[in-house]
Amino acid sequence: MMKSILIESDKKEDSIRHNAEETMEKNEKEQAKLRLMRTLVQRHDPSSKEVDDLTLRRFLRARDLDMEKGSTMFLKYLKWRRSFLPNGSISPSEIPNEIAQNKMFLQGFDKKGRPIGVAFGARHFQNKRNPEEFKRFAVYLLDKLCEKMGAGQEKFVVIGDLQGWGYSNSDIRAYIGALSILQDYYPERLGKLFIVHVPYVFMTLWKIVYPFIDNNTKKKIVFVEDKKLKSTLLEDIEESQLPEIYGGQLPLVPIHET
Repeated sequence: MMKSILIESDKKEDSIRHNAEETMEKNEKEQAKLRLMRTLVQRHDPSSKEVDDLTLRRFLRARDLDMEKGSTMFLKYLKWRRSFLPNGSISPSEIPNEIAQNKMFLQGFDKKGRPIGVAFGARHFQNKRNPEEFKRFAVYLLDKLCEKMGAGQEKFVVIGDLQGWGYSNSDIRAYIGALSILQDYYPERLGKLFIVHVPYVFMTLWKIVYPFIDNNTKKKIVFVEDKKLKSTLLEDIEESQLPEIYGGQLPLVPIHET
């Protein structure tokens, strides 16, 4: 009996040691590729010297550690950022119509310290938007979520609430546009997306949008059943950090007021 226990204990120790060695080897390979990537991007764009390793690493990981693809993606991001945000950020005065719809809120953190955003799909109307203003709004809210992160935190969480959503909210171009901005310019930022209060009619649009979602992002999307809404959210979010409308204790705060 004792011999059997000792054998099992040795096996566990060997497994732990093996996993630790694998993790260390993986980290070393990633760091080596990161150094090469920095050399490559600085050669093409000297301004990238100001960018920290965490940012470069997100682009590298978004391309499954393919250094050339990660570098191309990052250089494209730098060019886009300079063109799209010449002043460095989006001002609320540049997105008045989107803010007026009062559809995005920000408050609280999940158990991993990731800031939480809440988006109401039924408050977005295709006939009330300007395509360029909507893109600016998408960047505005993504930057707001990133600004809310604490030291060492790289991801955020979003609760997408579709209660009351219907065909008048079925803005495919806007959804795909926002998705492209997230995936191309904010890689490895989304920690998890909870989609709640999902109406049946939404699934028609979902089938259209789904092919545009990359595999890494797909893994982070969770459709939540109404009857398990609070219990599912509480797995990731403490009740003190959960919005009141989902049974928590925090009132919703419009993102432009944070």
